[in-house]
Amino acid sequence: MIKNEEAFRTAYRSNLCGLLNAEDADKKVSLCGWVGKRRDHGKLIFVDLRDFSGIIQLVFDPSFGKDAHEAAKEIRTEFAIQAEGIIRPRSEETVNNEIPTGNIEVFVNKLIIFNTSKTPPFNLDDRESVDELARLKYRFIDLRTAEMQNNLRLKNRIMYATRNFLQSNGFIEVETPILGKSTPEGARDFLVPSRLNPNKFYALPQSPQLFKQILMFSGFDRIFQLARCFRDEDLRADRQPEFTQIDLEMSFVRQEDITSMIERLIRDIMLNVLDKEIQIPFKKLTWEEAMSQYGSDKPDTRFELKIKDISDYFKDSDVKIFKDALQNEGVIKCLCVENSEDFSRKDLDQFVETAKKNGAGGLLWIKVDENLNFQSPVAKFLSEKEKSDLISGLSLKPKNLLLIISDKFETACTVLGILRTRIGVKLKMISEDLFDFLWVYDFPLFEWDQKEKKYKSMHHPFTMPSEETAGYLDKDPLKVKSVSYDIILNGNELGGGSVRINNIEMQTRILKLLNVDLEKAKENFGFFLGAMEYGTPPHGGIALGLDRFAMLLGGLKSIREVIAFPKTQSAFDVMTETPSAVSSEQLKELHIKCEETDPEQ
Repeated sequence: MIKNEEAFRTAYRSNLCGLLNAEDADKKVSLCGWVGKRRDHGKLIFVDLRDFSGIIQLVFDPSFGKDAHEAAKEIRTEFAIQAEGIIRPRSEETVNNEIPTGNIEVFVNKLIIFNTSKTPPFNLDDRESVDELARLKYRFIDLRTAEMQNNLRLKNRIMYATRNFLQSNGFIEVETPILGKSTPEGARDFLVPSRLNPNKFYALPQSPQLFKQILMFSGFDRIFQLARCFRDEDLRADRQPEFTQIDLEMSFVRQEDITSMIERLIRDIMLNVLDKEIQIPFKKLTWEEAMSQYGSDKPDTRFELKIKDISDYFKDSDVKIFKDALQNEGVIKCLCVENSEDFSRKDLDQFVETAKKNGAGGLLWIKVDENLNFQSPVAKFLSEKEKSDLISGLSLKPKNLLLIISDKFETACTVLGILRTRIGVKLKMISEDLFDFLWVYDFPLFEWDQKEKKYKSMHHPFTMPSEETAGYLDKDPLKVKSVSYDIILNGNELGGGSVRINNIEMQTRILKLLNVDLEKAKENFGFFLGAMEYGTPPHGGIALGLDRFAMLLGGLKSIREVIAFPKTQSAFDVMTETPSAVSSEQLKELHIKCEETDPEQ
């Protein structure tokens, strides 16, 4: 989407390759770029010249430009060149409808070779068949491909639209420190030793959380930044150790003020970046509704397969697994799939294994035959009333398949949520061209860490408890809801935020519940706690994952596709071979001594 081609005119170049068209016939042009395909037909040499805007065919004809034709014999793939010549329409039989410039070509009378190139490690036109590690090792070549050019330009348009919208709505862009202090935000910190302060370390920011809150304390009212963030955590397709967030904070606001602002921002981005209109306000689900109906706090609602609660049908059951679950404050939940013939016995066995791997004791399946009889290992243990209740309550039809989990609420919901997604993909129930945004809110403020035997923040320790449930803080903390909200796109968490605690008494109370040593807290972020005692306004904010947003808008499978120089899943940059060892002199300056490690481990 190039709005001003004039801006790209230089001493070498009059036009961009991909923007020329039939109306430019007989025009003299000077073009620059890289050699794509080269075809030598003896008298005529054809070259596909590529720049970021697209491809144009060059023709070297000795009768038109003898010196240029002679020079063209030397050029090869990925040479950087300049070509001057005249645009001519192609003959009808040579038109190439696969490229926008396919009905014209440039007859060249002057050629300059800026630089030669080794043979590229892979063919740029066949990127999808190239191993990703090879593409990452030669990222400087991979970035020349149309795919990577488009991906990074898409991300740039998102950034541009974001800045324009937020600044037009009273936000100012404020940078916060990269070298900061380790704070309790969930993942491991990346640490940076200080040469000037021996045996002391900076931490790279997991987010600008404390600083953007302090800016609210300081009266800036609305701030944002495209914040670089760093987390030393296990990686996957949608995670990187360094990434960018659209981070904003607002003063004197409630939850609805922030969510409304984000809806308008996203609507503006979708219109300006994809020329796509979306409706606001977005759908809303409480955390409990999302878990109960979809088995996930980031539900994909592009398809309607919902989880059903069938606990009431089995309240008097003699089936042990049902009885045990209900007696232990658990639930009995199920998915009802339209056609059991879509699933083999092997599929059903895999569903059972998936349930066990994700914490459930197992999974029961029931097939409904043509006479509404149940075919299942558990069928003979069900009473006629239980069968009747299932048939009427779930409106069962012949060929339906039931997948049943009886367990704790979160376990049952989570397992069925995983199976729901697999079924949606297998049966092609998901509309891939749909952008489905929704809010999930009313998250629990705490979750119980069974391993460490303590409460942990579901969001972060600076999240405000809801007024309606704050009374449970002392007697039953797990019943306390938070004033927090996640924005979901197509089953992916696009971002999350909260209204923040704005008084020191409540903040201290929350830290105590989290078993945070207050003296340690003062040591780590006492500057923040102290600042809260100087007229802190009600405030809140949110952070959206810019890289993830670009990935989803581009219909891509990996976040690495929208980052110029990403790391692998082992957090290694194969192009620069980073991280790497440093000299003993550097370590000595930093007062650091490294232990010897076994190279085979």
